[in-house]
Amino acid sequence: MISIIYSDEFLDHDTGIYHPEKAARLTAIVEALKQTEWQSKLTWHLPTPLEIRDEVIPLIKQVHNQDYVDRLRRICQQGGGRLDADTPVSARSYDVALLAVSGWLDGVERVLSTGDPTFILARPPGHHATSNYGMGFCLFSNAAIAAYYALENKRVQKVAILDWDVHHGNGTQDIVENHPQIAYCSLHQFPFYPGTGEAREKGEFNNVLNIPLSAGSTIKDYQEHFEGQVIPFLKNFQPDLVIVSAGYDANQADPLAGICLHPQDYGILTKYLLTLNKPLLFGLEGGYDLETLAASVVATLEALL
Repeated sequence: MISIIYSDEFLDHDTGIYHPEKAARLTAIVEALKQTEWQSKLTWHLPTPLEIRDEVIPLIKQVHNQDYVDRLRRICQQGGGRLDADTPVSARSYDVALLAVSGWLDGVERVLSTGDPTFILARPPGHHATSNYGMGFCLFSNAAIAAYYALENKRVQKVAILDWDVHHGNGTQDIVENHPQIAYCSLHQFPFYPGTGEAREKGEFNNVLNIPLSAGSTIKDYQEHFEGQVIPFLKNFQPDLVIVSAGYDANQADPLAGICLHPQDYGILTKYLLTLNKPLLFGLEGGYDLETLAASVVATLEALL
């Protein structure tokens, strides 16, 4: 079985009708999953309500600056605005972002308790959110917060984050690169937004692996890097949990990038991760062509089955 953590409340982060990171991303995925022949093998779970999970804000403040958290909350309380030119927020965005973090924490708990893979189908995304500010559609650094939370479990000594979003997760790297118990690996188009993620960036403990890719790269390029670098790096780190920042904007059809993957290719990448024999937690990041986004999530979960 695969657990899906989802709530209709994630649709309430209103970025505007023309913004690429919109609620329709989630509804397209939900509809596609409910039409699969194997939908009975999915179990759907609501994220833990914030009034029950009181550790969300303290965990966020472990990785994010208090001034930034206060600024985001204030903008939303005033009805919304922009964190930067690309990152609008609405009146409910702060609360929805908190609930998304709760969902990621639920994912950690579920994977560690059952051993079964879990997919957090939430928004807003997080991998561009640095410790000091949100950017690139992202508010809180969900994957990094989840990694910190996992390390509170005495059975977890190390956590690895694999980021296959087409953009480098500058926020995730910013937060975890100096933590010896967290590894970060990213494959991303370069040079490209946000301009970070050069191969020379290794982390304080050699715990960062960046694989810059040229526009036009295909699944053959990804397979070469997975076999030659990604899987050896992760195996050498020996994590107790692997978190996947699962962005799907490396699809050829995606309007915001230039990598040439196809939905079925994410099934291939997922099968590489299964060779690690480690608990796997997936959380949605980017992906802005609705049809290929939904098909890519389907391919990912089908490979897990």
